[in-house]
Amino acid sequence: MLKIEFLCPLPNGLHARPAYELKGQCGLFDSEIIFINQRSNHRADAKSSLALISTGTLFNDACLLEIHGHDEEKAYRALDTYIKQSFADSDSEIEPLPVATTRPIPRSLSHFQPSLIHGCGLSSGIGHGALLIYRHTNIDIYKSQPANVQDPLLLEHSLIALAEQLNHQLTSLKGQSKTIINAHLSLIQDKEFSQNILRHLNQRKCSLATAAIESMEEVCGKLAMSASEYLRERVQDIRDITAQLLQVAYPNVNLGAPLVLHKPTIIAAEDITPSQFLSLDKQLLAGMVLAQTGRTSHTLILARSLGIPVLSGIELSALQHLDDKTVFIDAQAGILVIEPNEDVSGYFSVALGLEQQNRARQLKMADLPAVTQDGRCIEIGANIGTAQEAPAAFSQGAEGIGLFRTEMLFMDRDKAPDEQEQFEAYQQVLMNAGNHPVIFRTMDIGGDKKISYLNIPQEENPFLGYRAVRIYPEFTELFTLQLRAILRAATTGYARLMIPMVHTLDEILWVKQQIASAQLSLKAEGLRYAETLELGIMVEVPSVCFIIDHFCDEVDFFSIGSNDITQYLYAVDRNNQRVAHLYNPITPSFLRMLRQIIDVAHRRERWVGLCGELGGEPRYLPLLIGLGLDELSMSGARIPAIKELARKLSAEECVALANRACECKSANDIEALLDTQAIPAEQKPLLALENIIVPAPLTNKEQVIQYLCGNLAIQDRTDHPTELEEDVWQREDIVTTGVGFGFAIPHTKSTHIKHSSISIARLEKVIDWQSEMGEVDFVIMLTLGAQDSVSHVKVFSQLARKLVKKEFREAMRSAPDAEAILSLLQSELTF
Repeated sequence: MLKIEFLCPLPNGLHARPAYELKGQCGLFDSEIIFINQRSNHRADAKSSLALISTGTLFNDACLLEIHGHDEEKAYRALDTYIKQSFADSDSEIEPLPVATTRPIPRSLSHFQPSLIHGCGLSSGIGHGALLIYRHTNIDIYKSQPANVQDPLLLEHSLIALAEQLNHQLTSLKGQSKTIINAHLSLIQDKEFSQNILRHLNQRKCSLATAAIESMEEVCGKLAMSASEYLRERVQDIRDITAQLLQVAYPNVNLGAPLVLHKPTIIAAEDITPSQFLSLDKQLLAGMVLAQTGRTSHTLILARSLGIPVLSGIELSALQHLDDKTVFIDAQAGILVIEPNEDVSGYFSVALGLEQQNRARQLKMADLPAVTQDGRCIEIGANIGTAQEAPAAFSQGAEGIGLFRTEMLFMDRDKAPDEQEQFEAYQQVLMNAGNHPVIFRTMDIGGDKKISYLNIPQEENPFLGYRAVRIYPEFTELFTLQLRAILRAATTGYARLMIPMVHTLDEILWVKQQIASAQLSLKAEGLRYAETLELGIMVEVPSVCFIIDHFCDEVDFFSIGSNDITQYLYAVDRNNQRVAHLYNPITPSFLRMLRQIIDVAHRRERWVGLCGELGGEPRYLPLLIGLGLDELSMSGARIPAIKELARKLSAEECVALANRACECKSANDIEALLDTQAIPAEQKPLLALENIIVPAPLTNKEQVIQYLCGNLAIQDRTDHPTELEEDVWQREDIVTTGVGFGFAIPHTKSTHIKHSSISIARLEKVIDWQSEMGEVDFVIMLTLGAQDSVSHVKVFSQLARKLVKKEFREAMRSAPDAEAILSLLQSELTF
């Protein structure tokens, strides 16, 4: 027997993802491998992720792997290397959740003394709907099922059916939803899960239902005792998959009405499972109050990814009398608003309207192209890993998919996707793309991307190893299936094919032979396929840079993978902390290499894109445009800002900047050059059309101040509208801002305003301004920056003097539109 001792390097403990990775590594060998947590003395089969999770292993726990069998020496060498070099990287980072809000209730709401129940905001947002009190069906109801000799067979069939259900769900999910269902799938496919249930069946001679529930309680009991909050919160996942298994095994058991929404609803429950959440109509789910949800709950993560507000810390007993009553949820303020009166409802009507305006403005801006001031157009694409990410990318303004990482279809599963599954995924993204191009990068697996079912041995330096195009000849059948799927899908859209890790012409010639062979087989089978397909390569191996001209004879385009080519160019492993400081793509050598690639390709009429992280960095956009790149591809969230910045640049000036950067002697010199060429932040004018609201359908003073401050946030003039509003109200506490004649001039000098602004609301009806100067139908709000040289008191005084004149007041009231008001003020006022 051989032993490997180590301290657990996982910051989040041995949870599902690293357990799955370790299981896959151990499963490559025939030897028996036992994992031992020496702190708790818990032992587990290292080839079972569920068993590994159940050890409750935390960061820095002393651990031991015991290896016994005919290939123990081979296993020892591979696993020792894996533990030392790669195990820590398998820890999936937990997305940080916001802490409980301490933001005070805005005065525009608190003035109306709303009835509030305070909680803890875990997923921000505002919602409005009928409160639905939901209580879980107790799965103990299944225990009434009698034992049957066929129960072991029923368990086997039910697990297969449930796996099919989950795999079917995966075809229509994206992002966090897909990740979580994959985790559930890996749990039910874990032999420990089924063997635990079988053990209870054999020992207790009970029904499958009883065995499954007792097995669940046993595993959950271990997790609940963990010192890790993250592991304790995995109890909900075990309960969820057990309930799903029993639903499949006993479809005739009446569990009562399912959780279905029929109108805009805010659900109140102890918790709901991820599968229940995914089954809900998200168009009707306005928010959730979850009394017992954890901060790393998978349901909470799903809610945050979809922008659904969530509160915790409110007991259901406090809500019983409110079932089916209208409520508002404001998770940023951490409140549930009950029994709202007309004024409170009006506040939330304004708040929801501001949210909708902000979304609409973002979508409108996203559609504008990235065209420089002198007419140079840069194509901006998105990098995605699943077909389900495409709609969100296009809503952010993507003009194509610059990188579809198809390897994501092959990872975190026990066998490769078949041709039909791949075809459906590729077809889906092409349909979402419409006429936009989609670049399918063929599977970049092997090396640092471990695929357990391919049995590729552990390598000393996986980034330089057996990966991507280098493994295709050994796994020709797998590669051919992918080519067939892409060729079939390409008949429904604009598809491009890109091969990763190419470094010789022989590799691309071999790939072209495989494409031709795949086309012949599809033709023989009478299947529709693309007869022509644009072919490109990832430029990530530096040697390619010197023979770009040769590649131009064989391929149609190039896409530079800035992440890998940087580390290969400098011989720097970006994951090695001792040399990571040397990993910097902004150096003279790197920029000169890019210029060489682009210039040669352009002379041969080939286009060049860049799909690494560098493409989404605003600071370096002028350099990339100046070097001549035709396309940039990045994560969807970065697209709007990059497109907006591109529209402010001059391509001619960018070329001059890039040429100067290539002549610099160091990265520091380039950074200094960029500092001198930095694009100044656009200074927004004090008076602007975007801040003039005519007519303004606001019904009280509170709504006016709320709306005008909220509008300043939409126009990117403040990042803190609630705090700015409070500054305005503090001035109201000191002195009346009603100036008579139906006008009011609320004002403040605030640290919470980025661009000093004059906001105007010409109201549809007069309102009470709570001032001895009478009612108001015209509001001019001054919000000036704390460091602004303009005095808000002087501006206030100048406006007040103007308003004494009847003709000025009449001109303001009779102006036909916002443009006329703006023109009048610009001609009458000086600052």
